[in-house]
Amino acid sequence: MDFTMAFQPIVDVSSGAVWAHEALVRGTAGQGAGWVLGQVTDATRYAFDQSCRVKAIELASTLPMNGARLSINFLPNAVYKAEACIRTTLAAARRTGFPTDRIVFEVTENERVVDHDHLKSIFNEYKRQGFLTAIDDFGSGYSGLNLLAEFQPDIIKLDMELTRSIDTERARRSIVKAILSVCEDLAITPIAEGIETADEAKTLRDLGVTLMQGYLFAKPAFEAVVTDPELSMLAA
Repeated sequence: MDFTMAFQPIVDVSSGAVWAHEALVRGTAGQGAGWVLGQVTDATRYAFDQSCRVKAIELASTLPMNGARLSINFLPNAVYKAEACIRTTLAAARRTGFPTDRIVFEVTENERVVDHDHLKSIFNEYKRQGFLTAIDDFGSGYSGLNLLAEFQPDIIKLDMELTRSIDTERARRSIVKAILSVCEDLAITPIAEGIETADEAKTLRDLGVTLMQGYLFAKPAFEAVVTDPELSMLAA
């Protein structure tokens, strides 16, 4: 299956710098992630997962990352043994000269993980190898805070279902405050994703969130990175 990547920035609103670029799978003619993922079967899951990592690293190594991190989504159910399955990633990083300490591995909370011990072992191995680890779409999936009781990633990404309209909805603010308190206690870095309005961004910044991602700042760029995301709307 032929595919490529688009990249969407994760912005540090406190400094205006791009903190990371998330690699998002796309068809070679620009088709969305759903179109590509819809062609993945149980038989091809492992090969697809491995190919995504390599494609993201190879493309990122040719783009003006300017020291920003590269965030890669992985399929935990495609990893049969973490130390074996990471070899291709390490080889791609060495071949392209991309620093492994600038790679973040995201696992979506929406993908049901049958064996949490297995996922914990993956995260532990990735940390041992020097990668950062993240739970994507936090607050929208199967496990919620229970997932953090079993293992702690470096990062959690607050799902847009929590951040949407957070400036006007008290319940969402209260829930996010509680999650941020847990993050602080466990030394986990929060990222707010799906940000579409300046009021959402300002409310989250007031709550202490400085890393954000969403259409407000930049849409995913096809086989390219956005080095100057829009931040003027956050000016005091």
